Amino acid sequence: MLKIAVNGACGRMGARIAALAFEDPQLKLVAALERQGHPSLGKDVGVIAGCGETNVRVASDLNTHADVLIDFSSPESTLAIAEVCAKKNIALIVGTTGLNPQQLEKIRRFSGKIPCLVSPNMSVGVNAMFNLAAQTAQMLGEDFDIEIIETHHRFKKDSPSGTALKLAEKICDATGRSLEKDVVHGRHGIVGERPSNQIGMHAVRSGDVIGDHTVVFGSLGERIEITHRAHTRDTFVRGAIRAAKFIAPKPPGMYSMSDVLQIQ
Repeated sequence: MLKIAVNGACGRMGARIAALAFEDPQLKLVAALERQGHPSLGKDVGVIAGCGETNVRVASDLNTHADVLIDFSSPESTLAIAEVCAKKNIALIVGTTGLNPQQLEKIRRFSGKIPCLVSPNMSVGVNAMFNLAAQTAQMLGEDFDIEIIETHHRFKKDSPSGTALKLAEKICDATGRSLEKDVVHGRHGIVGERPSNQIGMHAVRSGDVIGDHTVVFGSLGERIEITHRAHTRDTFVRGAIRAAKFIAPKPPGMYSMSDVLQIQ
């Protein structure tokens, strides 16, 4: 039985991970972590998650052994728990968004000691979309303009979403574009005619939308759209749990959801 710890256990994602991990007969939930001073410290995580008593109390320190820790917290908390995992030889799944290049590099260094999987979106469908968008961009060539539109709930703190940035990164890699030079975040004023190699990025924040992503490929006379819509956060949770089962027996290194899904 795989022993699972959750960091950010009282957040929207963390609570669902705790609940579904508790329900999975292949998993044993052994730790639920939150920041020091959190009002839910000491409470049963199952009561918080709405799945009943689990006998796992929310704590600020990881004082038990786990095979895998799943993290959906903040960039600062992610780095702190990654260091703990590296010291305790615990595999790490990171779904936190908003990590900057320096923070990602620190996690890569930890991956020399433990297996680490970092993904801005754990959804199986979204990770298939990453591959489809890259392949489509490569096939269509320069005659098609590319725009990425993402919509999330009003409470989301980072913009654009990590998923939208990953879509742009995959398209850039497939077509020889530059993420820094060719991606434009919104447009305002008299910006002139659209360059052929440009990728437009647009972030919408509205109500309680869990997450919608669309890549638009438009040419003169036709348009292709690839869209993914998340109906429930459990979509991401199930992907994270699938990733945890995949990564637990792996040697140290950096892994991705493409590895989990065996996408070449």
